[in-house]
Amino acid sequence: MPQETAFMADPQPHLAVSLGLLLVLATLWGASYTFIKIAVETIPPITLIATRTLIAGSLILVVLHLRGLRLPLDRRNLGRFFVQACLNSVVPFVLVAWGTQFVDAGLATILNSLTPVFAFLINWGITRHEVVSTRKALGVAAGLVGICLVVGPSALQGASQQLTAQLAIIIAAMAYGAAVTFGRTFRDLDPMMPAAGSLLMGSVILMPVSLIGDRPWTLAPTAASLSALIALSVFSTALAFTLYFYLLKRIGTVGVTAQAYLRVPIGVGIGMVFLGELPQPTAWMGMALVVVSVIAMTLPSRKSRTATV
Repeated sequence: MPQETAFMADPQPHLAVSLGLLLVLATLWGASYTFIKIAVETIPPITLIATRTLIAGSLILVVLHLRGLRLPLDRRNLGRFFVQACLNSVVPFVLVAWGTQFVDAGLATILNSLTPVFAFLINWGITRHEVVSTRKALGVAAGLVGICLVVGPSALQGASQQLTAQLAIIIAAMAYGAAVTFGRTFRDLDPMMPAAGSLLMGSVILMPVSLIGDRPWTLAPTAASLSALIALSVFSTALAFTLYFYLLKRIGTVGVTAQAYLRVPIGVGIGMVFLGELPQPTAWMGMALVVVSVIAMTLPSRKSRTATV
């Protein structure tokens, strides 16, 4: 009996710590859009992302080294890192960074949070290993209506730079959805390895483009942009990835998915507090539908919840 009592008393503090870390993770990822908004004011998008991936990938590589793990660099894994880099960092990171020049950080957070919807549509329509349920169908519908409410006012005004930027951020969410699907091929590796490998591969792809196109040595970034770049790389990428994989082991996939809908209001709130943004009424309605959509897409089935208890 004493052993059972001790066992029952122990999980509560651990659960509180995990929930606290989950909130930190949601905040780090929610803040990334504000960091990007500040950084891209004086740092071109490609140079910003090339530096972000290099710093973050290097830091995660250090964590792997401290854990006694080595990044596999054979041809097969380098090929997989290349594909994952394109889907999970090069394309979406650059599109979000470019789009955030013309769109509020809060709106970027809302539009880019629909990754679960696009992952579901890709898995259902292409790989065909996703089953359509009433809840997920409603989630897709809510997400698409949410997008229309957020983008709607710009679309009604015809083609504009703001509309193009919003569409770029939506395409980035589609790329993330494809990355989720392709990421299943890394089940044979420690989860932090594809994170480090794809980020470093992303920097290899983008750095030459930055050197040729942006000539970074001619830039004069402000202290605010440089600080935002460092915060984005260290906290919202390297630390966030490390927390994410730690929480995966601690509370499992079901628990970690909670950050997907926590980071939407957090990201919008950070933009309001630090950038003075004030979303339009249609954006608030769109955000509500997007949160409902993400919950519907990520909430585990009753069978899954029972299996994890």
